[in-house]
Amino acid sequence: MAETHAGRQIRFWLIGLVVGVALIWLLRGMLLPFVAGMAIAYLLDPVADRLEGFGLPRLAATCVVLLTFVIVVVLCILLLVPLIQQQVTQLIESLPAIITWARDETMQRVRSLMAALPPDDIERLRGAASEYVGTLVGWGADFIKNLFTGGAALFGLVSLLFITPVVAFYLLRDWDRMVATLDGWLPREHAEVVREQLRAVDRTLAGFVRGQATVCLALGAFYALAMTAVGLNFGLVIGLIAGILSFIPYVGTVVGFGASVGVALFQFHDLWREGLVVALYILGHLLEGYVLTPKLVGDKVGLHPVWVMFALLAGGSLFGFTGVLLAVPVAAVIGVLVRFGLRQYLASSYYTGVPPDEVLREDLVQEGLVTPGTEAGGPPPVP
Repeated sequence: MAETHAGRQIRFWLIGLVVGVALIWLLRGMLLPFVAGMAIAYLLDPVADRLEGFGLPRLAATCVVLLTFVIVVVLCILLLVPLIQQQVTQLIESLPAIITWARDETMQRVRSLMAALPPDDIERLRGAASEYVGTLVGWGADFIKNLFTGGAALFGLVSLLFITPVVAFYLLRDWDRMVATLDGWLPREHAEVVREQLRAVDRTLAGFVRGQATVCLALGAFYALAMTAVGLNFGLVIGLIAGILSFIPYVGTVVGFGASVGVALFQFHDLWREGLVVALYILGHLLEGYVLTPKLVGDKVGLHPVWVMFALLAGGSLFGFTGVLLAVPVAAVIGVLVRFGLRQYLASSYYTGVPPDEVLREDLVQEGLVTPGTEAGGPPPVP
């Protein structure tokens, strides 16, 4: 049987998908600066478009936006890195004492708990704890190793410092032209459908990536300033880490809360200030959930928190830090395609059980092209 046109199209796009994934896998060691440059260009394109709308040429708008971005990043590095380095050094020096204190406190509570349990239950708990802790530690070590060796093995920090700004400049300058060129390459038969799905992807990414990046900056600043104001040791580092990890839903709040409360219990021995640390994290979580996220991200971006966490972990495990950068865009594309496919399925005869010819006939009846009670294309009834 001769291959149908639809079959040839499916085969063509499947081959293209396989080739694209294979190229990404083969080049994963050198993709990091290019992916980072593309992400920066995508984030800054609306600002460049706004300046261009005010009458500034695209080249000048690109230079202004990118130069401002670089200056802000450099100033943040110059101002924050010495403080962060100092607190990280202090944290490393204090870590053995903190671990010893946490171990002693934990063992004391575990002993009191075990004293109230039967011996058989204690042995089962020990076995289960050893198994799960070993698995978790091994998985975490593998993830961190892949994260820092997969993406930056070839270029490392030098590539991020020198190649990424160049890539971001050229992509930002030519962004609209590239979009128009790619639009001209779309298959004419499905161009409008593809455009609709790409617009959905862009809305999802704009709502999540740009909005969530602003949320992370705001939360990081809030937690860092609040913990520093309370007098918490390493408050700046813990607050910034909590803000950055807020890109992964709930993870930033949980990690920051756990670290801050643990340090507060070790440092203060003062119920009032310990309670203040807890209250500030509750306030930050309320700000995130009821003010920042609804205003900056919205509730209809189409990326479920579990899906985002899975995408980030899978991307980091497979492609290192490059995979982390690609995870959310890929998750957005997959989410849009899945929703589109689901809509097509729910409207198809596979779901409704109505043969395609009958669906077509009902559409023709609704449009008045066929009289009810007649076959599609048949003669009208005799009056």
